[in-house]
Amino acid sequence: MTQKPASRIVHINGWPGTGKLTVGRLLAKSLGARLIDNHMLLNPAEALFARSNPLHASLREQVRRAVFDHAVRADPAESFVFTDALADDADDSATFSWYVDLAAARGADLVAVLLDCAPEENARRLVSPGRSEALKLTDTAKLQQLRANYKLLRGLAEQTVEIDTTELSPEETAARILAHLGV
Repeated sequence: MTQKPASRIVHINGWPGTGKLTVGRLLAKSLGARLIDNHMLLNPAEALFARSNPLHASLREQVRRAVFDHAVRADPAESFVFTDALADDADDSATFSWYVDLAAARGADLVAVLLDCAPEENARRLVSPGRSEALKLTDTAKLQQLRANYKLLRGLAEQTVEIDTTELSPEETAARILAHLGV
């Protein structure tokens, strides 16, 4: 008989403005998990340095390393929901390996969730109230550039679910993920 892992790591990936944080909050509540939004890891560097400054990348890595080092040591029954915006390139694939390593170190299931929506809907959501105050991307031209030049990272976990959120509420999206998880 296979023993169920003590914890689960859900990694939600998607373009800025696809609903990752909103869905992540709903999932974390439903799963009794801790939510680690990518802006928790990014905002200290954003507050101190321009992205072009090498100290920006250095601080981001140090914050990520500290969070992951401590997550490894969290209660074995603890589950986590992470949000991220990773592209299909070598750097972001290497970043995703942090989640793979964390799941392995914790003996946890890793579930990769990819959220996407139609570009027009994505642009509409990108300018939602509260995003700029949270240091989130609100520049629709930058979003259009990202979508034109990159593809979202997908398929690097054994369990993967892809959801188009264009016509879905956050609650419907979370319900689909929970159904995939068997919850």
